[in-house]
Amino acid sequence: MPLYHIIVLAVIQGITEFLPISSSGHLVLTHALFGNYVGDLCWKTNRLMDVAVHVGTLLSVLLYFRKDIAMMLGGITKPQSTGFKLSGKILIASLPVMIAGFILQMIQPSFLCLLQVMAWMSIIFGVLLYFADKMNDGRTMQDMTLKNAFFIGLSQMLALIPGVSRSGITMTSARFLGFSRIAAARFSLLLSIIAISGAGLLTSFDIINTDNIDLGFDVLFAVTLSFIAGYIAISVMMHWLSRATFMPFVIYRVILGIALLGLIYGGMI
Repeated sequence: MPLYHIIVLAVIQGITEFLPISSSGHLVLTHALFGNYVGDLCWKTNRLMDVAVHVGTLLSVLLYFRKDIAMMLGGITKPQSTGFKLSGKILIASLPVMIAGFILQMIQPSFLCLLQVMAWMSIIFGVLLYFADKMNDGRTMQDMTLKNAFFIGLSQMLALIPGVSRSGITMTSARFLGFSRIAAARFSLLLSIIAISGAGLLTSFDIINTDNIDLGFDVLFAVTLSFIAGYIAISVMMHWLSRATFMPFVIYRVILGIALLGLIYGGMI
């Protein structure tokens, strides 16, 4: 894969992973614009590099939420601690997507590789985020129950469809449940740790099996760039949500989806 392609993929992944606009959808779009779109965007090289840049964003969220992670690790042996309870909620919320991801890996439905799916999902779930953001937002992380966490986890399964957005659907679900924007974003980002870790582990085996040293260096470079971009994106988003709404992301998703549909059905992509 050309160096400039890796740079673009890494930066786009870093910026979009934690914003509610679908990082996987943007990676799919990037492959298409670089001429890799041949009707099936699930070919191995794309998937390998895509998950590699996800690993970079995993490192960025680990660094940003290092205090929360330390609290959870410190509460492992203390069932009544806040850290232990938060760990339990994240684990409960992660189980559905882990099971669904395993099933999809076995089935590998081809429709998930279509660009038009990403376009429609961008619009539909962008509109859903709009309505969710109108809900009351008085609840904090301390108010979250295991039932709430499981519901958010169920919604996260939809993120396996390109264009839905993992962070987008989990934030949307949390907002529907009445959680504040900051609480919704925080829980969503902490959830990403397990989701990305699982995908990264599977891809590590793929890299080892390729026995390709150049590919290994490409992956390391992509991880570094996406880590930097991801950390900046998290910082900017959390600052934004502390004083504003999700509306800019809603508008962006709808415009992007409409533009893509126009390009697709117009035969330009």
